[in-house]
Amino acid sequence: MSHLDEELARVAVENDAPPTAESANQAATPVPQRNVGLLVALLIVGGALVALVLSFKEAAVYAKTVDQLVAEKTRLTGRPVRVEGDLVKGSLVHQASPCEYRFRMAHQGAEIPVRYGQCVVPDTFQDRPDMDVKVTVEGKLQEDGHFEATLVMAKCPSKYDMKERARKGEKAPHAM
Repeated sequence: MSHLDEELARVAVENDAPPTAESANQAATPVPQRNVGLLVALLIVGGALVALVLSFKEAAVYAKTVDQLVAEKTRLTGRPVRVEGDLVKGSLVHQASPCEYRFRMAHQGAEIPVRYGQCVVPDTFQDRPDMDVKVTVEGKLQEDGHFEATLVMAKCPSKYDMKERARKGEKAPHAM
């Protein structure tokens, strides 16, 4: 018999023999490298999930009405907020240099002053005595109480309002 055959025969005999205390200890001992690697992988995945959740919380944009913003002023100051309300009639002022729009928004008795430091606003964003303008702004409430807008959106009058105007022979307000 060759040396390899003798080795195989010896291993076969050892495997058929009843387990000894030494072989039982070897089988019960976990492989430490595998467990440590799994633990590290789980910690990395867990840390990534926690970081992801926290980053979403920081990037969240709250959507509020003007009265809700005023009621939660201390909590929302300096945070990104989307605010909905009505343009206060007669409050829209355009300044050419530096280019800026200033106006007031209201909802259920609460009002806030808004500054928008851009030159371009939507066509439907007009201060007209015969038209109620619903406005949505995005930005941050400042410490002094004014809202610094980075985006202004104005809703068109509803199609039902435009149908009523057409029946009376009037044009839609934004078409004037």
